[in-house]
Amino acid sequence: MSEAPRSATVVVIGAGQAGLSAGFHLSRRGFASALDEPNAERTFVLLDANPKPGGAWQHRWESLTMATVNGIFDLPTFARTPGSEDEPSRDAVPRYFAEFERAKPLPILRPVRVLEVSRIDDDPQGALLVATDGAGGWRADAIINATGTWNNPLLPSIPGQDSFRGTQLHTRDYVSASAFEGQRVAVVGGGISAVQQLEEISRGAQTFWYTRREPVFLENGFNPEVEGRSTIAKVTADVEAGKPSSSVVSYTGLGWSTYAVAARDRGALERRPMFTAIEPDGVREADGSFTPVDAILWATGFRADLAHLDGLGLRNPRGGITMRGTQVADEPRIHLIGFGPSQSTVGANRAGRDAVRAIEKLGLQRGERPADPREPAVRR
Repeated sequence: MSEAPRSATVVVIGAGQAGLSAGFHLSRRGFASALDEPNAERTFVLLDANPKPGGAWQHRWESLTMATVNGIFDLPTFARTPGSEDEPSRDAVPRYFAEFERAKPLPILRPVRVLEVSRIDDDPQGALLVATDGAGGWRADAIINATGTWNNPLLPSIPGQDSFRGTQLHTRDYVSASAFEGQRVAVVGGGISAVQQLEEISRGAQTFWYTRREPVFLENGFNPEVEGRSTIAKVTADVEAGKPSSSVVSYTGLGWSTYAVAARDRGALERRPMFTAIEPDGVREADGSFTPVDAILWATGFRADLAHLDGLGLRNPRGGITMRGTQVADEPRIHLIGFGPSQSTVGANRAGRDAVRAIEKLGLQRGERPADPREPAVRR
């Protein structure tokens, strides 16, 4: 970099639900703005790739309304004003986040995309360097990563994929069912988004639903107090064991939502095994037969958006990252929130708070290497 990096005790990457929660708790615990008080003892800054408040919510598809989202939990100390259940979440949630930012001013720089996080001079004991595309470099003593999953869509590789003459798109690029009116559409994926998009597309198009595994629908519904706690415990055990991340539905199963029931009643929930190949005008079924299709919607989910951390060598040979709470086990200066068990909005809130508590417990001050979290905290 041509210019010397600016400094912050903590750099928060991402300003969606998890990032805003972390920023709130940093401010509450006395960390000053690295933009307004750069010489304070403990400072922080948030770097957000989006041009305006709202995180990934501002990019969701048109028909995802507040009635059909999987649940929005209030940001810390800031209750969300009830609104119309028919309002698109891509409008309602960003407006709520913007209101929070006005009420709880935080040092946010946007649009700023983090390109890479590295160790200065490759020194494992040295400070961290955050390289960006629009805000220069930042020297940090700790990182709270809150980049979510939206920018890392999972796309399976299928033989013949590039030969297809029709339309292929991922959930990330889906806008509305009107684009598929009158077409033959293959919808691939077994998660909540796949079922919702399958249902609305099937109202005006002929759909074919493909999943790798037989979908499991919960006949008695999903009880947050029972299944919710059990799911969090399972995901926590997996990340603490360093296992690669899996889809949420692989832990929870599918509930009989209103759109799932509507799709079933319309006959759209007739699941087919995953096709084996894609040809110019359709797909080759598992039984060898051919189905002509005009479009393929890959509703195949997302994975954690962590490519900017790859240079730190956080992943184990299995491709997972071993965690202890919000901290990476082998690099306790790095906190991952909105990751693993904290992917829900309530989980993201709590993870933001927990990451700040962990940073404080390490007695972190400007320019210090955090102590091993297994050692007693230094009291100041």
